[in-house]
Amino acid sequence: MSDNPFNPLKNDLPRDEAETILRTALDGADDGELFLERNRSEALVFDDGRLKTASYDAAEGFGLRAVRGEVSGYAHSTELSVSALKRAAETARLAVGEGGGTLADGPMPTNRHLYQAADPIAGTSFPVKVDLLREIDAYARDLDDRVVQVSASITASLQEVEILRPDGQHLRDVRPMARLNVSVIVDQGGRRESGSAGGGGRVTLDGLITPENWTAKVREALRIALVNLEAVPAPAGEMEVVLGPGWPGILLHEAVGHGLEGDFNRKGSSVFARLMGQRVASPGVTVLDDGTIPDRRGSITIDDEGTPSRRNVLIEDGILTGFMQDRQNARLMGVEPTGNGRRQSFAHVPMPRMTNTYMLGGDSDPADLVAGMKDGIWAVGFGGGQVDITNGKFVFSCTEAYRVENGKIGAPVKGATLIGDGATALQQIRGLGNDMALDPGMGNCGKAGQWVPVGVGQPSVLMGGLTVGGAAA
Repeated sequence: MSDNPFNPLKNDLPRDEAETILRTALDGADDGELFLERNRSEALVFDDGRLKTASYDAAEGFGLRAVRGEVSGYAHSTELSVSALKRAAETARLAVGEGGGTLADGPMPTNRHLYQAADPIAGTSFPVKVDLLREIDAYARDLDDRVVQVSASITASLQEVEILRPDGQHLRDVRPMARLNVSVIVDQGGRRESGSAGGGGRVTLDGLITPENWTAKVREALRIALVNLEAVPAPAGEMEVVLGPGWPGILLHEAVGHGLEGDFNRKGSSVFARLMGQRVASPGVTVLDDGTIPDRRGSITIDDEGTPSRRNVLIEDGILTGFMQDRQNARLMGVEPTGNGRRQSFAHVPMPRMTNTYMLGGDSDPADLVAGMKDGIWAVGFGGGQVDITNGKFVFSCTEAYRVENGKIGAPVKGATLIGDGATALQQIRGLGNDMALDPGMGNCGKAGQWVPVGVGQPSVLMGGLTVGGAAA
């Protein structure tokens, strides 16, 4: 924890005055709050045998929101002062108009703590971090003489949040984050391929910089790069696909998760709108969003409106049972907030966002799922992708995948892309492995120009009817 804890309602904005200004701004509103934040972050990148980047950023400020119906008035400032708060209140107040709203009750408080309130930046000295990155570089190059390039990075941040409501309710959360990432490039006969590995969570750097952890990351990055050296062009056409456990859940996150956020469904723009209580996936498929998993990258003790995070079942045994909600969309849809109101920073309004989104495992041996394929792809790693929320159509590129014919795993393939739509893909799930895993802690999610850390996960999943884009047969 910092030697100078963030305490704006004592040091910069006297709490009594802040409450008075906030109550005036929200008179006649349906909801609103004062969100105060200090965020500090550090990033070190070791590339091409030298420390290439060392950056440190710090920002603090507040955002004041007034909500009336479907309209939100929002103003923010980096100046923590009474005068700046008064100006923001005048701006946010415009959304309330003539008023007439009834202020919603505040969120229920919680004493739960999902992560330590420790500063991962200060916990490890700068020279130790640089020496570690240099050691990673040397270790990777010594492992295989085909390694021609190594990039290693350490990132750490500490976000301190305070939320004040007009009834005087005061909530606080201190959110650490740390991550270690390694990527390598190998060269064999003029052919170059890459591989990467990494992870972290709401933890300090202590566990990430142990030799056991970072050497495993280096070896995994090298393994993927060497696999890709042997890869052949991917086939093209409609075929069965087995998705690996863990990080491939990013496809679930993008192709399905966004469509289950409350705002898209309230507005009717999601492919899942008006399907509550109906079958949207194969029997046995259960999808959750759970912000309560200790130390995970996507976890939050409270969301950015003060609502405690929850374990929300979205799809149960193939039936659509819930959406992810912030306070505004929950009120407009007549349901309870689910602890998914998130924002990138004090300069952004909250909206429904995912935390850790994953599919529960089944009872199949993953090897049996692959062995049961006649002609398909076993996709173990994923890179970038694109999704259209209105229809769930997606395109995802594979970073590690293998051809499977008559149940036999063949050569690795390169250039494979998976094409389909989330709603159809859910209906075409034919098997779930007993190997459910969460990703190693490296996900970020973008929505409406805002980025927040998230987690994903799933078991091995066998599905049919996906289009694989690759080389023409």
